[in-house]
Amino acid sequence: MFDADSGFDVYQHTQTDARAAQASPRELVLMLMDGLLDEIARAEGHMLAGRLAEKGQSVAKAIDIIGGLDSALDLQQGGALAENLHQLYDYCGRQLFSASVNNDASQLLPVLKVLADLRAGWQGLGTEVDA
Repeated sequence: MFDADSGFDVYQHTQTDARAAQASPRELVLMLMDGLLDEIARAEGHMLAGRLAEKGQSVAKAIDIIGGLDSALDLQQGGALAENLHQLYDYCGRQLFSASVNNDASQLLPVLKVLADLRAGWQGLGTEVDA
């Protein structure tokens, strides 16, 4: 399950699981966004270093996280907001795929911008609002 060289990765995974179990829906989205942004940054580093296999793994993880965020949307009840988020997630996934296929780190920048803006919006909701 873990490719860790040390127990730190296991510890970190356990801590993340514990945080997720106690998190509100809003906090879960923020955790996913943080993980997504971190994974895209890793993908960028792998691209720049020429580590193609690792790049592919990071991009796949990022696309999976986007898929999870997208699948949580309620397009029936969420109206225009849910539809707009769905379209943004779709754009981000396609852009990540293109960046990976073309091994072009510059294609990650618009995705990072969109996701950072979305994350800031979720952060700005405050703890008094449930997602």
